[in-house]
Amino acid sequence: MFSAIVGHERPLRLLTRILKGDRLGHAYLFSGPDGIGKATVALALAAGLLCTDRKGTTPCGRCPGCLQFASGNHPDFLHIAPEGASIKIDRIRSLKRQLAFSPFCGGVRVILLEEVQSLRREAGNSLLKILEEPPPDNLFLCIASDSAPVLPTILSRCQMIPFAPLAHDQATDVILGQSPDLDRDQALQLARITEGAPGRALAIEAGDALALFGRLASALADPRLRGPAAVEEALALAADMAALKEELTVLLGLLKTLLKDALLVGLDRRTADADTDLAIKEAWRIRERWNLSRLSDKMNAVEYAEKALAGNCNRGLVCDVLILQLMSETEPLESVV
Repeated sequence: MFSAIVGHERPLRLLTRILKGDRLGHAYLFSGPDGIGKATVALALAAGLLCTDRKGTTPCGRCPGCLQFASGNHPDFLHIAPEGASIKIDRIRSLKRQLAFSPFCGGVRVILLEEVQSLRREAGNSLLKILEEPPPDNLFLCIASDSAPVLPTILSRCQMIPFAPLAHDQATDVILGQSPDLDRDQALQLARITEGAPGRALAIEAGDALALFGRLASALADPRLRGPAAVEEALALAADMAALKEELTVLLGLLKTLLKDALLVGLDRRTADADTDLAIKEAWRIRERWNLSRLSDKMNAVEYAEKALAGNCNRGLVCDVLILQLMSETEPLESVV
């Protein structure tokens, strides 16, 4: 069932043990960072459970259940995701009406609910009523990002299965499997800057944030960029940042990862030449230009910008201030006591 899944050994062992022991509960909550593969595991579990000719934990891939699921048309698989910022109350009410009927194919019905942390209280209470008295032969697979808390009432009705980010080499393999045009160094860099979240990496690779991140990293690492030239480049970068819209939060996350790497290599005895990781080489270049105190200040500036954007401050102004702070005080490290 999980043979194509990369990583996540602990949760997969637990799920396999549950399946082999025929001890499947009625509701599970897969929790962990965005983009690490929680939904991928849930879909693999659903595919296996809906197979009508499964051998142990291995779906056959040929039966009507497998073929219907692969085509996206299985009547006993319900997929609920946020519409806009949250899962709406009307969608939960519709789910309740659907669950009044037994599964169409006579086996189990699987309900996949993504981003359950987005449930508002009214929708959460409606779902809670279903989870408190679940209809027979229904399995709820809830997916939650740890970026926001899940309603405690939902937590209390689900068995928690925590997921952790993939190791960088594992995330690299997933990225290359989905984007074979990338070379391994590029995929490894994406794996590092997204901290082992291939889903986030693939979204970044498809957008504009990665290219702008590369320009920002080069500007931070270039000791020749100072004075009026630095201000001119900073304002150009700030304008492009503000134009990113939804990807701006992604870019700020990438900057935080880069600055964190630069802080860490400053405490490491390795040399830049000894490391083949392009992201670490870039972090070393930045560390050679800035001392730890200034890197810490720059990290604080990015975190302040995140809070300002969350508070609906003017995007253009936030980006201008942030980039000017990142590019200011370009005194070489050698002259700092």
